[in-house]
Amino acid sequence: MDVRAADETLGHFAGLLRAIARITAAVVLTFAVLGIVIMLWEEAFIFFPSPYPEGDWTLPPGAEEIYFVAEDGIQLHGWFLEHSDPIAVVLYCHGNAGNVTHRADVLLAFRHIVGASILVFDYRGYGKSSGRPNEQGVLIDTRSARTWLAARTGISEKHIVLAGQSLGGAVAAVVAGQDGARALILENTFTSIPDMAALHYPLLPVRAFLRTKLDALSHIRRYRGPVFIAHAENDSIVPVNHSRRLFEAAAGPKELLIIPGAEHNDPLPDTYYLRVREFLSQLDSDIRGDRPHPK
Repeated sequence: MDVRAADETLGHFAGLLRAIARITAAVVLTFAVLGIVIMLWEEAFIFFPSPYPEGDWTLPPGAEEIYFVAEDGIQLHGWFLEHSDPIAVVLYCHGNAGNVTHRADVLLAFRHIVGASILVFDYRGYGKSSGRPNEQGVLIDTRSARTWLAARTGISEKHIVLAGQSLGGAVAAVVAGQDGARALILENTFTSIPDMAALHYPLLPVRAFLRTKLDALSHIRRYRGPVFIAHAENDSIVPVNHSRRLFEAAAGPKELLIIPGAEHNDPLPDTYYLRVREFLSQLDSDIRGDRPHPK
């Protein structure tokens, strides 16, 4: 090869390197911009609150409208429905959309079919609760709601059953894994926010940039109490395999119920609540943890 040919070859090679460098820089810049967008707007992709007055605010029969203050000073709101002789006291964490008005049927079913006293509350930014939602905030809200419920019913916080639907199930799992609970009930719950984001946005680098975790999978491994998991068979938002993974990871006594033909937001059938009642009736102690519960 003569000198001229060698120079041309080196020139082509240098041009190729420059082209690769430009493409690499463009890709890095694109990922950086996407990362910034994800970090700035991630709460908007996760939480979809319906603030007051959205919804039907007619109080369900027998329910009590309550207000309480979170640990960081945010005023929160909820609906409490008491049972005169409850099989359990349940704190219910709803999903990422709507507000308490969209869970009136849940409130009534836990009271009248399960036989429990139940508090359904709104995270910050939802319904009549003030503030804006984020991961730390909804966990603070849940613990504050549990504190209110324990004081209202006269039992210890560790003897409250934590229940949740979808995002609320992840919230309940995190709190149970960190603080304990009498039992844990999960409905159509995902393993973690990054897992969900990767599923719905497969072309975006979401795992690398998401700050919100709500890692139900790792926390359910830490929780040693009884777990009841239900999932809609045809769930197109949170695939049923998420609940199967949560069930496999649960360390304590556990049950898994797959609801045939159901979708993510379908109302749960009475048969589900009857199974929950049976599950709670088999717990070793009553709601105060000091004597066997009558069967």
